[in-house]
Amino acid sequence: MKNNGFSRRNFLKTGALTSLLAGAGSLSAYSEPVAKSGVWQGKAKNVIFMVSDGMSAGTLALADLMTRHLHGRSSHWISMYERDLGRRGLMDMASASSTVTDSAAAVSSWGCGKRVMNRSLNTGPQGEAHPTVWQCMKAAGKAIGLVTTTRMTHATPAGFLVNMPHRNDEDAIAAQYLERGADVFYGGGARHFDAAHRSDGRNLFGAFAAKGYRVVRNKVEFEALPNDQQSVLGIFFNDHLPYAVDHVHVDEYKKTVPTLAELTRSALARLSKKPNGFALQVEGGRVDHAAHANDAAGLVFDQMAFDDAVGVALDFVDRHPDTLLIVTSDHGNANPGLNGDGRDYNDSAKMMGSLASVTRSFEWMGANMPKDATVAQIRDFVAAYTNYPITPEQAEYIHKAQQRTYRAIYRKMHSTSAVMGQVLANYTAVNFIGDAHTGDYVELFATGPGSASVAGFVRNTNLFDLMLQASGVPAMRG
Repeated sequence: MKNNGFSRRNFLKTGALTSLLAGAGSLSAYSEPVAKSGVWQGKAKNVIFMVSDGMSAGTLALADLMTRHLHGRSSHWISMYERDLGRRGLMDMASASSTVTDSAAAVSSWGCGKRVMNRSLNTGPQGEAHPTVWQCMKAAGKAIGLVTTTRMTHATPAGFLVNMPHRNDEDAIAAQYLERGADVFYGGGARHFDAAHRSDGRNLFGAFAAKGYRVVRNKVEFEALPNDQQSVLGIFFNDHLPYAVDHVHVDEYKKTVPTLAELTRSALARLSKKPNGFALQVEGGRVDHAAHANDAAGLVFDQMAFDDAVGVALDFVDRHPDTLLIVTSDHGNANPGLNGDGRDYNDSAKMMGSLASVTRSFEWMGANMPKDATVAQIRDFVAAYTNYPITPEQAEYIHKAQQRTYRAIYRKMHSTSAVMGQVLANYTAVNFIGDAHTGDYVELFATGPGSASVAGFVRNTNLFDLMLQASGVPAMRG
């Protein structure tokens, strides 16, 4: 794939936000596959599984529309459809306990091929620990990796490798990572590895180093990593990694935290040195958080940052056609969309485009806005970081939400972030239906060896078998 020639420095000069470009034996003896009509005919040597967590269909559309608005091209995800690069379907993500899944049960459907209860990670209702897909890959001699913008111990990355009755036991998840091992761990969540913050006082950073891992804690150390085969634990923030909209506007974040695209490129470079191939999971996890918060700018630009990582993966697949690439979401969330606005809806595109003037996420603003701010101060503060001149009446709604005296007709829209989202929808034309996960069927795209088996409508658990069968890797016995 060709670089689109986009200059991050020149784009920043315009004041707009960038999209942050920036049991098996050895599997080394592959039969010589033949590429026919652009389709790889052999087994998948590598698997890349990419998840935009909490991505509703409207989120995908918003990010593509913004990409076209800012860069004059389609998003990488939509370009895969435009170019007919593989198979597209819809996927039913229900869990064993609910039509509306949480991320733990959702990822477990892929991770172990079974539907489990919400909040469980690859664990049955009687405590059964189901072998995970990345354990199977590792047992077959493949390298494995996990990359995320959330805490490393959050549900989606964990669901490819660990068994845990409850997703919230993140200290235990970090310890299980040490026990099971992966070649690459990149994400946030230092508090679950740091002795000072763990309930058991255990120093997992030291334990990983003693086990032979290079441990890196910031972007300087990350960029200094030798491109070799040594395993790496890269933890770049105490909690989740910053939102993309904050990352590009806060100098400290730019200097200390890599982007998802940079982490993906590094992981692929390291894992591709392994002779038997690899399996890599990449998550854009903060898309989900922005949807929960009804934060349109946080949502759109994190989805665009995830899309940059998709572009990195597509470049890799171009060079390594023996790679199965899966791109999907685990569930919808808050179902955002671009509403018609203005005469004949002609104002909608301009209003959505104004999101490029927003310089902070709701999370950042919530942490930095004075807790006792007056209506006038709220109005000034919001305008300073969004460039939207909200009215005194709109600022009063936000003030009431902060004081917990605002009551929406739909109770899920009482919160400060939900009210902020509704206020700013008057300027962005982007609105949300709630603040929670939805039961939507999600987008699924696959290309490469094994992708031909993707049907138009897929049950989530089928992807476990698809990845193993495409790779020629047997499932482990539970």
